Amino acid sequence: MRKFLTTVAAAAVLATGFSTPALAEYPEKPVQFIVPWPPGDLEDVMTRMIADEFQKMYGVPAAVVNKPGGGGGPFPGAIEVAQAPADGYTIGSFVIGVPVIGHKIGIPELAPAKFDPLGIFITYPFVLAAAGNAPYSTMAELAAYAKTHDVALGHFGAPLIPTKVTMAFAKKQGFEWGSEAAYDNLDCNTLASGDADVINTTLQLILPCLDSVKVLASITSERIPLTPNTPTVGEIDPALGMVLWNGLFVRKETPQDVRDKIIAAAKAAVLSDRAQELAKQTGGSFYWEDAAASAKHIEKDEAELAAVNALLE
Repeated sequence: MRKFLTTVAAAAVLATGFSTPALAEYPEKPVQFIVPWPPGDLEDVMTRMIADEFQKMYGVPAAVVNKPGGGGGPFPGAIEVAQAPADGYTIGSFVIGVPVIGHKIGIPELAPAKFDPLGIFITYPFVLAAAGNAPYSTMAELAAYAKTHDVALGHFGAPLIPTKVTMAFAKKQGFEWGSEAAYDNLDCNTLASGDADVINTTLQLILPCLDSVKVLASITSERIPLTPNTPTVGEIDPALGMVLWNGLFVRKETPQDVRDKIIAAAKAAVLSDRAQELAKQTGGSFYWEDAAASAKHIEKDEAELAAVNALLE
């Protein structure tokens, strides 16, 4: 009887042309990359390159959606990714703060940790720069001078990793900034006007006056090719090797085959000639650090950030 019923069932399937529903192959509909900042900066430009490559590879629309969070920084945008289905159709393009502290600062939608890295692909070209007539040309000379003189620091905000690294460096070197303040923009005019003596800014903002300012150090993982003689802060003090980076993230439950397709497009985009030409122009570093290496990177940054925060308390 069992054999008879099995035969009848099989015949029915053949007669109707139906079997168990097949899963649609990813991607079958538009994909969105969430950038939790306004358009125009490096993470936006590079994520748009990735979206273009994704669309070219797979033939489905792929768009960058900017979700600036205002006073909430990148976290409102991260919440949107955390609340989307874990199917690869909503991908986060996040700075270091989202995976390192996002799940630790009392945001219920982000706790426990919701995301896995697909890869880190940008290091922002942060530098410490001074006017050309400053009485110091290195970080050691700055530290010695600042112990007996007031030196005003300009930065983009106390919570940012480059600012924390700068503050920690001063504390470890035994000096205090004469004053420090956050600015919306830090460029050649900031130094020329004397509003700040030292600025913690990105290299592209001082490119127009690069020949007439002193770049004391970079807050990057490697020396910036445009300033090859300038050491990184991590070279000077290996305990301060954190940098501001950006990576691609998906929900932890996202299938591996979906991840692999996103990674293929992203890697092709960030290693392209177009991306590397942009790196030469801006001082940014564009590369592909794979998922396993990125996860270890995040663990290391969590430990280093905890140590820096303890130092600054």
